[in-house]
Amino acid sequence: MQRPGLRMSLTACSVVGAILVRRAPRLRVQPGVYRLNSTAVNLEVSKLPDSLPHVYPDAIGIDEAGRGPLAGPVVAAAVAVAPGAVLPRGVVDSKRLTERRLEAVYEQLMASAGILYELCVVDSARIDEINILQATFEAMSGASTGVMKKADHFKRLLIDGNQVPPQLEHFEAESVVKGDSKHFSIAAASIIAKVTRDRLMIELDKIHPEYGFAKHKGYGTRQHFSALEAHGVLPVH
Repeated sequence: MQRPGLRMSLTACSVVGAILVRRAPRLRVQPGVYRLNSTAVNLEVSKLPDSLPHVYPDAIGIDEAGRGPLAGPVVAAAVAVAPGAVLPRGVVDSKRLTERRLEAVYEQLMASAGILYELCVVDSARIDEINILQATFEAMSGASTGVMKKADHFKRLLIDGNQVPPQLEHFEAESVVKGDSKHFSIAAASIIAKVTRDRLMIELDKIHPEYGFAKHKGYGTRQHFSALEAHGVLPVH
């Protein structure tokens, strides 16, 4: 299911029509925009706000990115925090962070041995087949299952939003409206999912630069609608 041009190491996900991602692709693009060197990351970290509280240490936080766009996949992340882990700064609602700071927080999360996470990506074809809500549920289920396999003592699930995916109802699962602004683990999952999806869309932009995916990430902007009018619909729409 890997599309041409997406340089990633993938393994089969636990749900049909999805891929499990070990880490978002590192990009070779404009310096200082999407790929930050260590000095830039350190400068951004020094400006980051305090992280949200980690109130439920036995819980896995789950969130997604990509339900709203016109193109691209939906990506879900699940995060568990190992006992005694040092929590990085800046793990807050991703909407509070600039793109540079979002990348800085993401790199901190990736560098922390105490942050256990999995990502699951459901592509456009599967979204068209089952609809975006069900695709989101599949992605969340796949990511959650992946984390629970390597952190089996974490049984409680905190899911951003107002619904628990049917696949997860047999667990101790709770939906949390605006959970990415309340819980560390959900905010961490949100950041990981968003950065992963953004990087996938930047890679897609290299294949179809005329659509401007690197800028709008598949959302319904004026630029995107103009590109659709000029060039037509792609399979990723």
